[in-house]
Amino acid sequence: MLKRKVVILGATGSVGQAALSVIGKHPHQFELLGVAANRNGTELDALAHRFNVPHTALFSKEGLDGLMRLATLPEADLILVATTGTIGVQPTIAALESGKSVGLANKETLVLAGPFVMETARQSRGTLLPVDSEHNAIFQCLQGVGPMSRVRRIILTASGGPFLHLRPEDLASVTPEQALQHPNWSMGPKITIDSATMANKGLEMIEARWLFDLQADAISVVIHPQSLIHSMVECVDGSLLAQIAPPSMEFPVQHVLSYPDRLPSPLPPLDLTLLHHLDLQPPDLDRFPCLRLASEALAVGGMAPAVFNAANSLGVEAFLERRLAFTGIPRLIDACLSSASFSMPASIRDLLELEHDLNGFARSQLKAFRI
Repeated sequence: MLKRKVVILGATGSVGQAALSVIGKHPHQFELLGVAANRNGTELDALAHRFNVPHTALFSKEGLDGLMRLATLPEADLILVATTGTIGVQPTIAALESGKSVGLANKETLVLAGPFVMETARQSRGTLLPVDSEHNAIFQCLQGVGPMSRVRRIILTASGGPFLHLRPEDLASVTPEQALQHPNWSMGPKITIDSATMANKGLEMIEARWLFDLQADAISVVIHPQSLIHSMVECVDGSLLAQIAPPSMEFPVQHVLSYPDRLPSPLPPLDLTLLHHLDLQPPDLDRFPCLRLASEALAVGGMAPAVFNAANSLGVEAFLERRLAFTGIPRLIDACLSSASFSMPASIRDLLELEHDLNGFARSQLKAFRI
């Protein structure tokens, strides 16, 4: 394997930190060419010094110049898009158009702009590789399946988060501190709350629709509290393929950074003899209405997934700021989905302008609804 030149967009976040750990463990395999962070200049400078990185950039939603510059660096081989929110759309498309391999760890990019991103990947010399543990698991399983005509469905696993066994009627009183205590994964606050509501699994269903060119009825979700089976593929002949690994983002990140090669494990391997059982159960949609709402948005199509995402993002923000109850997040999503128009714009520019309008629409719903 030739030394791969890597750029990390969102280097100070949880996925970016996992990538830095992998690169640090394999210094002869990877060269860190560029890093970007959202306003965290002090930490960015520190890691740039630590890894001797020649290209750095700070970015915000109002200023993407540095992000776009790093996404299209001529000498880069792989761009890891580990930003949060829809800010990842434009650099992902730009990197693909530049012929890069793109490791996508940003759900919202495909939720908002799935058809545009996948069409760019098809028309360009670029390659899109999924980093989320669930989609990376599906991607790995599919290597042993062949054409998608052999696939009956994919099954995304979900831990169930910290409230798996809490009564639905008790969810209204949970606090941000409780919701941020994920039992298995160490993640940023937004995705941790999304895990607690299972909105993240809904976003992953939408993302999977575009990544693997599947219809909604070919995408299922099961609860798997141990977070060891990261997802499964069911073939038309009834065979079931599963990808199993410890719950650490270093595994899928390393797979993408080294693909199509494989490197020694970044962490101790899983000892299956120590496992007494692996639980699998259907999700309770009364406890997790965000999952039902995401399924409905996926079935409607058009801009419905983007409406779901905008409303959910605002709901999580309001919950973390104690302006909204935990159960207010799905109620806000439902209100927005019940009131929005879902026609898809014809261009990526129009889509991004509409996404700005969607955020304003969600804020107006939150203010009017007074959840």
